[in-house]
Amino acid sequence: MKNGISLPQVTFHTRVRDDSIGGDNPYRWEEKTTSDYFSGKKAVLFSLPGAFTPTCSTYQLPGYEKSHGDFVEQGIDEIYCLSVNDSFVMNKWALDQGLKNVKVIPDGAGEFTRRMGMLVDKSNIGFGFRSWRYAAIVDDGVVVAWFEEPGICDNHGEDPYGISSPETVLEWLKENNFGKVA
Repeated sequence: MKNGISLPQVTFHTRVRDDSIGGDNPYRWEEKTTSDYFSGKKAVLFSLPGAFTPTCSTYQLPGYEKSHGDFVEQGIDEIYCLSVNDSFVMNKWALDQGLKNVKVIPDGAGEFTRRMGMLVDKSNIGFGFRSWRYAAIVDDGVVVAWFEEPGICDNHGEDPYGISSPETVLEWLKENNFGKVA
């Protein structure tokens, strides 16, 4: 369990839209830190093996997006989806998924994931190093509840999903009255 730990301080290399650039690709690089995302906020962070993959695209990410209002009612300020994918891939996936509420965080080099102890080798399916699936409730950069799928190991033959689902995390929030808005 990672309850009580502070999230690792890393810099994420993001691409953000900037219409002043013009042209077909009006995006610029912007470095964002762990603090930029999590300081002073109550957030849900969930991490998954990869953008555009079946479970991630069919259940987990859409489930958090659809449940956004329920999370806000429970006192959550932001929901973040993190993956060991670069910003180009994460931005395209967010666009493809029609995200309006969940924000994506690109951990392209896997530094945050490694420092969380969640980096696994998925070379058996051609992925290389990726994140094990998990979710966390984070208050001002500190993990207050941890939801890790069972069986973390390199080259795992399955992709377990359930413990890190939006339904499980939302149930915990309701049962624990975490930051609930009156």
